[in-house]
Amino acid sequence: MKVILNADIKDLGKKGELVNVSDGYGKNYLIPRKLAKIADAAAMNELKNKAAAAAYKLEQEKAAAVKNAQILEGKTIAIKANAGANGRLFGSVTSKEIAEKIKSEFDIDIEKKKIVVEDIRQYGTYGFTVKVYTGIQVQMFVFVGE
Repeated sequence: MKVILNADIKDLGKKGELVNVSDGYGKNYLIPRKLAKIADAAAMNELKNKAAAAAYKLEQEKAAAVKNAQILEGKTIAIKANAGANGRLFGSVTSKEIAEKIKSEFDIDIEKKKIVVEDIRQYGTYGFTVKVYTGIQVQMFVFVGE
C-alpha cells in the first residue's frame, strides 16, 4: 500500500514523502491516527503541486540572491568611528554595523551571521565576505574613518 506521510515517522520517512507500507500497518495504524493518507490520484497530484511550488520558490530565491550578489560585488562601504590619538578605535566595527550600512546604502537585507569579517579595531580599509546564498559569496570592503 502506498501512502503519503502527514508527519515525520522514525524509520519510515519524513512528512510529505511517498512510502510503501504493509496494508495492515497503513489501514490500522497510520491512517486512523492521521499520520498518513492513501496515495490516490488526488493526493499524488497535490504532492506534485507542492513539490513544484517549492522548487519554484527556491529558484526565485536563488535568482534574487544572484541579483543581490551582482549589486554588492566589490563595493566599498564607509563607516565612521571614533578613535584615540594613535588611530585605535574605541571598541570595534562589527558585522551588525556592516549589515546596517549595507541595508541603508543598497536596500539589501543581509543577516549579520552571513558577514565574515576580521576584528576591525583601527582606521583603514578592510575586506570581508558576504554569504548571500548557499554557494554564493561576494567580496566587499569597508573603509573605517572619521
